Amino acid sequence: MTRKALIIGGGIAGAATAIFLRRAGYAAEVFESRPQAGDIGGGLQVAPNGMHVMAELGLAGAVRQAGSCSTGMRFYAQGGGYLGAINRNMETRFGAPAVNIRRGALQDLLLDEAVRSGASLRFGKRLTSVDDVPGRPVVARFADGETAEGDILIGADGVHSAVRTWLFPEGPHPFDTGLVGFGGFVPRALLDAAGVGQDMHMTFGRSGFFGYGICGGPNGGDAMWWSTQPANGVDANTFRAMGPRAIKDHLLAFHDGWHAPIPQLIDAAQEFVVTDTLDVATLPLWHRRRVLLIGDAAHATSPHAGQGASLALEDASRLGKLIARHGGDTDVAFEHFENERRGRTERVVALARQNGNSKREFSATGAFVRDQMMRLLLPLFASRQNWMYAYDARAI
Repeated sequence: MTRKALIIGGGIAGAATAIFLRRAGYAAEVFESRPQAGDIGGGLQVAPNGMHVMAELGLAGAVRQAGSCSTGMRFYAQGGGYLGAINRNMETRFGAPAVNIRRGALQDLLLDEAVRSGASLRFGKRLTSVDDVPGRPVVARFADGETAEGDILIGADGVHSAVRTWLFPEGPHPFDTGLVGFGGFVPRALLDAAGVGQDMHMTFGRSGFFGYGICGGPNGGDAMWWSTQPANGVDANTFRAMGPRAIKDHLLAFHDGWHAPIPQLIDAAQEFVVTDTLDVATLPLWHRRRVLLIGDAAHATSPHAGQGASLALEDASRLGKLIARHGGDTDVAFEHFENERRGRTERVVALARQNGNSKREFSATGAFVRDQMMRLLLPLFASRQNWMYAYDARAI
């Protein structure tokens, strides 16, 4: 009899897990709380380690087509002074490129492949509780009153995971790093006119940060942009309630005097994604009996290392292989998965939180010192990140 996995969450981690579990011989049913498919979130980068997994899925070419290969990252001071560059020749050094892509486009590629593989997908299913009683199927209960039964349940439902809350009703909870992020898309022509090319551009201000780069998309492609700034007591919900015009005015004021084309990108933006910058540094455990957390549900990382999507893809690949290796003994597979993945993911979460510290508020002297240190130390900093990109889940 075919064993069945209930996968809570239809994002990057959940969709990729469904594909890999189908390959391991499981039936897979994905439950997504969103009411329907559609574009969601801003842009992201799939790093070389994540692209290795997309190649394993047969989707690397589709990601390249839907996105844009990055040729490196260039860093600037607020007034436009050049600080240095990193992440050159990624494909040569690590066997795969870094690709900028819309989050929604990446999720659609994975969900379509999950359905093609035989997984089922249901929208509008918000998890409320789990029953995991020995000798009986594990049961997922949803807000609409429906239930689903399976042999295992995978919590791939993100930083605000309902599965994690069921496992740890008293916490730990996601940690608010004190930064708020804004992002969106504008026509690629704005970057072409500025001579930006295929590099990502990152600017550090006395307070906050602004980044932009080409990310592919329809009609010749988009530019993705994002602004990170100290929250100063104003959370993402408050900003979202202000509406697009007020958000644009806030961003134009915050980045007033920053080098071109930053003001022009903000002025051209029509829609804004606003998020609190959260992470989950560590949990007491990632699994209990037949329930396992993966992706952001287990180890949410803030965006400052560019690894959230890639770590989720790695998780899915490793989980599928371990379940196939250990057959029906999911206790052993889950234990090996947590032991193998915990150290790497927690190291990335710590690095991302550290990187975020350079985007807080500085005095004029503090910002000057930071910029000079970046000019001197960027090559060393880049070499110390090679361990992230060199990881290849296919070879383990």
